Amino acid sequence: MDYTEINSQTIDRWVDEGWEWSIPITHEVYEWAKVGKWNVGLTPTKPVPHEWFGDLRGKKLLGLASGGGQQMPVFSALGAVCTVLDYSQKQLDAERTVADREGYEINIVKSDMTKPLPFDDGEFDIIFHPVSNCYIKDVYHVFRECHRVLKDGGILLCGLGNEVNYIVNEDETMIVNKMPFDPLENPDYMKQLKEDDSGVQFSHTTAEQIGGQLEAGFILTDIISDTNGSGRLHELNIESFIATRAVKRRI
Repeated sequence: MDYTEINSQTIDRWVDEGWEWSIPITHEVYEWAKVGKWNVGLTPTKPVPHEWFGDLRGKKLLGLASGGGQQMPVFSALGAVCTVLDYSQKQLDAERTVADREGYEINIVKSDMTKPLPFDDGEFDIIFHPVSNCYIKDVYHVFRECHRVLKDGGILLCGLGNEVNYIVNEDETMIVNKMPFDPLENPDYMKQLKEDDSGVQFSHTTAEQIGGQLEAGFILTDIISDTNGSGRLHELNIESFIATRAVKRRI
C-alpha cells in the first residue's frame, strides 16, 4: 500500500477517535466569525495574524490538506470562496456537515497533494496550508504546485514542522534518532511510527521548508514560531513549528 493511502486511512481512524484537528467549529464560532471575531491556526497554539490575509471578501481560497471543518467555515463566514482538498474522507465529511449546517457553498476535493493539484494555473488568491507536509516525502513538489495554482501576487500561508520532534523518543526525554527521519529508507523508523500510531511521517529541514518556497518563486514576507502545545518540549519552550507567509512574485 502506498504510504499516502496508509496516512489517509490512519487519519480517518483518528477522526473516529476524536482527533483534536477533526472537531468542527460550532455554530456560535461561525456566527462570531461573521461579525469579525475569529482566529485560525497554521500551527498548534498561535493564531495566524489577521493582517496576513487582508480582506477575504470574494477571494478564492484553497485549504490545502485542511479538512475537518475548522478553518474553511471561518473563511467562508468572512466572505471567501473556498475550496478544500484533503485525502481523508472523514475530514471532508466534516467540511460538508458544517457547510450544510450554515448554508454556504464550498468546493470539496478528495485528492493527494503528492500528485499534481487538480486545479488550473492561477486559480486561487490564497492558499491556507496548515501543518501536514510532515506526512509527505517531497515538499518541493507541493511548493511548486502551490506557486502554479496561485495568481500573481497570491498569498501562501504554511504551517511547517522542523526536525526537533523527530530526534526525540516518545516522551521527549532523550535524543534517539539520526536525521533525516525517513521511514521509506529506514525500516526502524517505520516500526517506530507504527508502534506510536503516528502514520507515515518525514522530517524536513529548514532549507527544504523555506528554501523550497523560495525555489518555487515565492517571496517570504513574514514568519512566526510555535511549540507543540503540550509535552516536555513545550514545557521547555523549544520551538518545533513555524508559520510562514509568502507571496507569488508579480510578473
